[in-house]
Amino acid sequence: MSQGSRTSLGFIIVAALILVALIGWGAGLYIDWLWFSALQYQQVFMTSLVSSLGLRALVGILMFILLLLNLMFTRKSVLQAVEASKSFRPMFQDDNVITINYPPFRADWREQITPGRLTAVFTGLSLLLGFLYSSTVSSEWTTVLQYFKQTAFGTTDPIFNKDIGFYIFSLPFYELLYRLVASAIFLNIVLVALVYLLTDSARGGLTKIFRFPAARYHLSALAALFFILKSWGYRLDQFRLLLSSSGVVHGAGYTDIHASLLAYKVLCILSLITALIIIGNIFLRRFRLTAYAIVGLLVVSVLLGGIYPSIVQKFIVLPNEFNREAPYIANNIKLSQQAYNLDTIEQKDFPAGRTLQAKDIQENRNTIENIRLWDWQPLQQTYSQLQEMRLYYELKNIDVDRYKINGEQRQVMLAVREMNQSQLPQQAQTWINQRLLYTHGYGVAMSPVNEVTGEGLPNFFLKDIPPTPTTDVKVTRPEVYYGESDDGYVIVNTKTKEFDHPQGDGNAYTQYESTSGVKINSFFRKLLFAVTLADYKLFLTNDITNDSQVLMYRNIKERIPKIAPFLSYDSDPYPVITTKGEIFWMWDAYTISDMYPYSEPFDKRGNNYIRNSVKITVNAYDGSVQFYIADSKDPIIQTYSKIFPSMFKPLTEMPADLKEHIRYPEDLFQVQATMYTLYHMTDPQVFYNREDKWVLPTEKYGDEEKPMEPYFTITVLPGEQEPEFVQIMPFNPQNKKNMIAWLAARSDGDNYGKMVVYEFPKQELVYGPMQIEARIDQDTTISQQLSLWDQRGSSVIRGNLLVIPIKDSLIYVEPLYLQSQQSKMPELRRVIVAAGDKIVMEPTLDLALQRIFGEGAVPSKQPPPGVSVQENQPGKPTEPVPQATVRELAAEAGRLYDDAQTKLKAGDWAGYGQSLDQLKQVLTKLQEQS
Repeated sequence: MSQGSRTSLGFIIVAALILVALIGWGAGLYIDWLWFSALQYQQVFMTSLVSSLGLRALVGILMFILLLLNLMFTRKSVLQAVEASKSFRPMFQDDNVITINYPPFRADWREQITPGRLTAVFTGLSLLLGFLYSSTVSSEWTTVLQYFKQTAFGTTDPIFNKDIGFYIFSLPFYELLYRLVASAIFLNIVLVALVYLLTDSARGGLTKIFRFPAARYHLSALAALFFILKSWGYRLDQFRLLLSSSGVVHGAGYTDIHASLLAYKVLCILSLITALIIIGNIFLRRFRLTAYAIVGLLVVSVLLGGIYPSIVQKFIVLPNEFNREAPYIANNIKLSQQAYNLDTIEQKDFPAGRTLQAKDIQENRNTIENIRLWDWQPLQQTYSQLQEMRLYYELKNIDVDRYKINGEQRQVMLAVREMNQSQLPQQAQTWINQRLLYTHGYGVAMSPVNEVTGEGLPNFFLKDIPPTPTTDVKVTRPEVYYGESDDGYVIVNTKTKEFDHPQGDGNAYTQYESTSGVKINSFFRKLLFAVTLADYKLFLTNDITNDSQVLMYRNIKERIPKIAPFLSYDSDPYPVITTKGEIFWMWDAYTISDMYPYSEPFDKRGNNYIRNSVKITVNAYDGSVQFYIADSKDPIIQTYSKIFPSMFKPLTEMPADLKEHIRYPEDLFQVQATMYTLYHMTDPQVFYNREDKWVLPTEKYGDEEKPMEPYFTITVLPGEQEPEFVQIMPFNPQNKKNMIAWLAARSDGDNYGKMVVYEFPKQELVYGPMQIEARIDQDTTISQQLSLWDQRGSSVIRGNLLVIPIKDSLIYVEPLYLQSQQSKMPELRRVIVAAGDKIVMEPTLDLALQRIFGEGAVPSKQPPPGVSVQENQPGKPTEPVPQATVRELAAEAGRLYDDAQTKLKAGDWAGYGQSLDQLKQVLTKLQEQS
């Protein structure tokens, strides 16, 4: 094959690859358009697409023009160099005879360079580099749109007195412009210098590019532009000082303001002077002066930008650090509190040392009945064993919420039963089964947080397939097409009926009743879907009809960010059952920024501003997505509302039965609680010395000490009248284990989003979580019982320790689970309660409260199913007796008797006596119950 043929073949292959890539890109773009249209978010799609492509096109075109202009300026020099080089022939000497190496059979390459061909090469090179350069801004379209649609914060920074919006919206845009222009000029300088070097080489090996006027004028002009731009860069760096992390706190400190800021101002002027010197030397031809100016600028930048600030820091700041940094610490405290909404937290005193009475427990039964005894980790295993029903179902996550159950506000735990196709038998994982047949999950499992059966298992409010309710919460649309599963796309309304749910010895089947998917109603669309989804079987199957729909992006953690990639999201979406019986997903979204001046970052990426600005709902059946503005005061979400005017709805438009289930987001609360450990201190002196620093507590979970996580509960906050759904986090003082305060975030009604911190008197001791854990370990009765359980083929799982506020005091509750070695189904078997100096362990929470506060702590009530009632005795009210408790006590008595006999035979008289004492206690309880 000739050289020309190989070249032509190469061009054909490259062109074919480009064509295939363009077809794939176009197909994906069209499918995305159809998908956004099905969700009624065409405007969002078009705004994002036009902005992204428009920005790339603008940058690419400008870069193309800039490159082409600069290359065309070198065109005359290149042609002159080629002409000059034609008279030069490479020669070499052989036996004292000089010969010219110019073979007559080979054409001189210089003859191939013509003005037209050179222009074509420059144009092609400029196009290629412009296209590649434009790809660097593909994700920057939000920065540009935020700049043009920005909203003022109404708060100014303390140094330059600029609105905070300048740092959030304008400064990132200016820095983007600076990076683009500076890199473009630098690239042009390198490219032009390379061309002049090559042309000088063609003249005969010369390498002094400033020898020729054209090169001198051209490169000097580009260099002058670069230093003019550099002056603007130093100006922008001044504002960046307010995000500095080099001082005692985040933000500009004494050294930044009195040394670094001065350096940037001086360098800003020197860069302009350097540019003027370069321009002047175009005519004066004193290029050493240009070199001196550039070197001088570099020396000054090192002296003023590096050495001088170090001297100021070491000799002026450090000897008297607090007095120098005090005003800047105050700036950091004030703006950090603003960035995290900590300045809105209400501070209240919480008395310590108050003793609860039995009547206090009775008067707060709503709080007691909503204390969470089930932790999500053991409950996840128990749910899996009891409610997954079939191997292809999966209850992925356990979530906490509150519902009106038979007229009462109850805290519940619930999980959606989703399809997990990977758990189908290997032979059943066919294309038909995965794409057409097993398309959705089915139903919800729900149980109260505090109820347990006699076997130590959750008492379900919703269970089984079809969902069977034991309360007034019902599910009428149990099919789950959208959730947290990763099963990929499915096709509905095909000739193959969809599996709905198991039914007796067979299965029930169904047809999808919504029109929310993307229809495959033509051969063209079928082909495009096959290309986009990289699935040729979709194109070949005969099961698809004109009514068939593709349901894509069914995992909500992929679905929602595809619509709104500019938001950040909470780690835990949770399901909601509406009054109509539909299943929705609710997900919290945040607006964040790393540009809030003086604010301390909360993550490794430097983000230092956060708002829970958006609540998102997704219908689990049809996948419809709605965005509701939860914080209308946030300027960032106001800006996005201007960019996407039809996307966001006010929270008042959320349906009431969904609005009842909004809750304060967990990730935001964790961030705020962490930041509040420092930023509850408002005095700069106290803050500098960390005199009153708090820390987040730890607890013992299982056998490990772990950081305590925020938890939800229903309680009556001090000073309030009605129980409400709140999230709580206790605090410890630094280097100590006692409790110093606790933070509550409210979630109900008009109080949503309000936060209150309750502080204990500093002179009083209030037990912290780890101190309670230590008391549990030191209690001989409890520790012996735990050791015995661990030795009898079971493992003890210590659950989360909850600190529950009741009136002006606290109680501590920790559940205990038993899990046999043969089963992965933990059972709730004991509840440990601590109040004041008392700590007890009983089979139920009510029994534990009775032991601490007396019989009057638990009121009489009608027994639930499965509970027997004592005969009436004169003068004594009738009380329900849990049959399960009697069985447990009887079994415990039998075990202790066996244990005592074993120790007797072994001659362990001390152990024998302990077992008899424990047996006596159990028999006494059994007698009381019977």
